Amino acid sequence: MVQHGAALTWESGDASLAEAVASAEFDKLAERMAALCRYAVKLTITPHKMEPADIEELRAVGLDDRATVDANQVVSYYNYVNRVADGLGIELEESWPQEARRPRSYPLASR
Repeated sequence: MVQHGAALTWESGDASLAEAVASAEFDKLAERMAALCRYAVKLTITPHKMEPADIEELRAVGLDDRATVDANQVVSYYNYVNRVADGLGIELEESWPQEARRPRSYPLASR
């Protein structure tokens, strides 16, 4: 999360976005970003519970079908890569800080 959070802050120019994602406090985000985060969390943690209402929420905040597919692909790709790495026991590179090497916990998993 340390590396991803820094990258998200750099890419977005908004440190509060990385904090909201890490803490799952999406109510502090703009409506569109909060909807995207809720979609990403649900697709990541409980993909079998996805339903048309999840897509409708994205439409309600202005995402068209192309943007929705793009969001789905980005979330799915990151999930895929992380599961491959975790499933094969791939270790982080030596240059990564020690705090990034701690076992991950997902506060959102309890939802």
